[in-house]
Amino acid sequence: MARFRGRKQRSPLQAEAQRRALWRWKNRERLERRRQWNRQQAAQWALLRSLCPTKASRTRLLRLVGRMTGEDRGARESALAELELATLLIRTGFRVEILGESHAKSADLACRMGAGCVYVEVTALVGSFRRPPPPFHARQRRLEANESEAEHEVLLSRLSARISQKAAQLSQYAAPVVLAASVPHPDPAERDFRRGQRWTIDLKQAAAALTLLLARLPGLSAVLVTLWDIDPLPARSTLRLANVHIVERSKQQAAYPRVRMLIVNPTARHPLADDEAAGLRRLL
Repeated sequence: MARFRGRKQRSPLQAEAQRRALWRWKNRERLERRRQWNRQQAAQWALLRSLCPTKASRTRLLRLVGRMTGEDRGARESALAELELATLLIRTGFRVEILGESHAKSADLACRMGAGCVYVEVTALVGSFRRPPPPFHARQRRLEANESEAEHEVLLSRLSARISQKAAQLSQYAAPVVLAASVPHPDPAERDFRRGQRWTIDLKQAAAALTLLLARLPGLSAVLVTLWDIDPLPARSTLRLANVHIVERSKQQAAYPRVRMLIVNPTARHPLADDEAAGLRRLL
């Protein structure tokens, strides 16, 4: 007759020791990922420093290091986005120059391909994209509403406001201007992401709304939108715009942004050349 050995019960001390060992292992894994990411940033910074011989560019690179290691999350995410975008532009064939800082608001990068020059401004949108909680008397109606649509509206309104603000600041250039807007990883302290929730957006509806916005901003030649922790909503429309190029990746590719979207302004005062537009499409 076969014998079955009963499962041995763990003591509270053994359970606590196992929990602490698992926590230490996860902490080591997290530190190793952070160390690898820092090495990647250092390699990108060294590449840019070797390709930017001017004194103003190197001074700007040194200030980028200070912003990346500072306490201001907005400045840190903007510096990280600028470093990554400059590296990608170099890999796609652009000759990138990091512009020095001045008292007047100016672009961050000057990118040349052939005889033309494209100025690129990099910005990052940080913070929560959820609306404040409703009052008590409207709470029931809000619970019946679709929260994903509310998040889409808030994110789209913030993107539109930032694009309009940057377009007014960069109106002095007599050359193509590209605005690169990045929505980085969320702050782990945010309450919504502690529950594992992610922001959502309808990509086709957002692209159509931003195209209509760019029609009123002829100073911008294109907008490059980078979305990291975003869940795209199912598209409600089959309409595809010729001036919009979207690349979407799966959740498993955590080292890359979930969505990159290039929206070319069809009414730009200084439109992109064919090779410049092709280079930006390769960047996606």
